Formats: sequence, C-alpha cells, structure tokens
Amino acid sequence: MKNVLLLFILLIIISFQLSAQEKVIFPSKDGLKITAEKYFSHPTTAPLIILFHQAGWSRGEYLEIAPKLNKLGYNCIAIDQRSGGEINGVINETHQRAAAKKLPTQYVDAEKDMIAAIRYTKSKYAMARKIIVWGSSYSSALALKIAGDARVEVNGVLAFAPGEYFESMGESANFIGESAQNIMVPTFITSAKSEKQNWWKIYESIPAIGKDYFLPKTEGQHGSRALWEKFPEHKEYWQAVEVFLKTL
Repeated sequence: MKNVLLLFILLIIISFQLSAQEKVIFPSKDGLKITAEKYFSHPTTAPLIILFHQAGWSRGEYLEIAPKLNKLGYNCIAIDQRSGGEINGVINETHQRAAAKKLPTQYVDAEKDMIAAIRYTKSKYAMARKIIVWGSSYSSALALKIAGDARVEVNGVLAFAPGEYFESMGESANFIGESAQNIMVPTFITSAKSEKQNWWKIYESIPAIGKDYFLPKTEGQHGSRALWEKFPEHKEYWQAVEVFLKTL
C-alpha cells in the first residue's frame, strides 16, 4: 500500500512538471482583456519570467522558448500585447480585442498592457522568488523603460534588440534612454550583430551592477527568435542567456 501511495505521489509530481500551456485572461489598465499563456512546470515559488513579443506578433513567439526556460527551472507567462498580430499559428487575441474596440495599437500603447501583466503576475504569484521581464524588439525597449521607471518592481530584465523606436509616435528621441539611466536591477541586452548601434547608448546609460550584453560572432537575429533552433546561432544566444540567468 505504501509503495502504491508513493507511486501515486510520484505520478502527480511528474504530471505537474510536464504541465502543458494554460491560457489566462486579465485586464489592462483601461479594461482591455489581455490574453496570456502560462508555462508552469514548477511550484509557484519558482522564479517566473514574463515574456513579451515583438512587433506584429503574438505570444506564439515563445512556443519553443518557454518550454526550454521551464527546463532551466523557470515558470513563464507569455503575453499578447495590443500591438501585435500573429506568429507560429498563434493569433494575438489582445490585439483583436483592441482593434474591435478601435483602441490605439501602436508600440507605445502596449506599455500599459506590460505593466498590467507584471502587476497581475506579482499579485497572482506573490510567492515566486523572482519576477523577471523579457522583451523582444519594441517590447524589450519598453521592458527597459518599465524597469527604469520602477512603477512596478522586477528582479531582472532581458532585452532582445531594444532601441529608440518611439519618436514617430510622439515620444522623445531618448524615450528609453531617459528611463534606462535609472535601472537598478541586473539587465541583459542582445540583438543581431548589426543592431548594436540601436541600443549601445542605452546600455551605457544603465547604472545597474550586473548588467551584461551579448553579440553573436555571425550576423544573428532580431528579437527573441534568435533562440529558435532553426537559426544557426541559437546555441550561442542560449549560452549567454543561461549565464545571465544564473547571476540573478
């Protein structure tokens, strides 16, 4: 009987560790419903990474990435921001709702969704040891801004191809840099090799102890897709990410 009970408990643990994706919905600041995907394979006390996608895409950017982060010991939540579209067969539901309501969906409009996602995560999973934000392209820039503005506290930032993408939307040419100079948490920046000029000044302005960056030996890729297995440099990017995560 004791062996059967132990086997039952073991099966529950294995089932939990192999847990599949689960869709969740929560409100943004203006009430717009945000769709997200949970990738939880550890107890809720495990460190948690909030994943934000790049322009024109959706939470589907992380279909391949999030399970690998699970294997590294992290729970993940991948978000649909209102500025986006579709990738890997996953439609951005938050964008669809925003369009139906005729709400603005430029990059800068997604900041409120990102802040809402962080607040939701911190409230829902208050026992998580760390909350880490991870952005891709425009959302990586906003992740840096959010960390610098410190309206919501996070424990680290990973930014894949950030830049000053917001001037055409009425923001200053130093919109991200102005906030980045106040970042006090460990920060990691990477991009394609040719994109360094887009973020180097931002990186230099960050005063945080524990900041780091990575550039591939070859051209590399824009945004978080650099980690997809289809791209030749993905192992280099993953190695750099793992090294940084171990410092948090």
